[in-house]
Amino acid sequence: MRIFVAGGTGVLGRPLVEALVDRGHEVTASTHRSENFSVLETLGARPALMDGLDEAAVRQAILEAEPKVIINQITALSAPSRDYAKWLELTNRLRSEGTKILMTAARDAGTRRVVAQSASFMTEPVGSGPTDESAPLYLDAPEPIRSHIQANITAEEQVLGTPGIEGVVLRYGFLYGEGTAIGPGGEWATGVKSGDVPIVGEGGGRYPFVHVRDAVSATVHAIDRGRPGIYNVVGDEPASQAEWLPYLAELLDAPPPRRVSVVEAEEQIGVQAVYYGTQLRAASNAKAKAELGLSLEYPSWREGFRELFG
Repeated sequence: MRIFVAGGTGVLGRPLVEALVDRGHEVTASTHRSENFSVLETLGARPALMDGLDEAAVRQAILEAEPKVIINQITALSAPSRDYAKWLELTNRLRSEGTKILMTAARDAGTRRVVAQSASFMTEPVGSGPTDESAPLYLDAPEPIRSHIQANITAEEQVLGTPGIEGVVLRYGFLYGEGTAIGPGGEWATGVKSGDVPIVGEGGGRYPFVHVRDAVSATVHAIDRGRPGIYNVVGDEPASQAEWLPYLAELLDAPPPRRVSVVEAEEQIGVQAVYYGTQLRAASNAKAKAELGLSLEYPSWREGFRELFG
């Protein structure tokens, strides 16, 4: 099958391209840096130079590739996240403006299905138990969380609402593994090692983690399985901040994480620290298992963390 991977050199893009090529697909993968061409060629893909916000470049790349399936993994999240709002600005544009450009090109190229990245950690911080794909989203969240959620919603609506295309949205959990922030040398791992990542309040926010390899596997399944719609791609075991931070610190031989109050976290880090640390709800993967055939190599984050750092 001819497949176009938009964002083929990112944390998910590289192993995804490799997995698709290994399965015999004809893969074209985009990058916005020509120096990454050799990386894609080594993986067995045809490289395409493309800025996700450049309408002409996106259209040319997709029309030339004539893909039956497009997988959109474009983000701008690889830089350090010291200023949360600024860190999200370009990704928000890629989700809203970029997805519109990509879906127009996909329709004109005769693409059958588009599989797109989204996030499972956008739900309202009310209620108990894991959320499913129908759970209300946090539309009245404080900024800059609200803008990011709205950009994701815009992208999801465009993917699901383009006539003639089967839209599949994968709401990934917090990615961990090689190359991620929660991986050897990653920003979160480094912060935990140095004692810079605190537990906020009681640390009751429940993180829906997913290993990169499981995210890639789910994405490969989604090219030809499952009805159009939204799927949470997360592990089986959510992790409260009060559980996973001390566990990771222990694996890294780091000091136990310090605790800060909600007020301190908001002042020193930002409102997102309060949401993730104290309000985040777990997410269910039942739909992805039932309809995409999701089978987890790492159902528990504990096992995955041990393999990475133990």
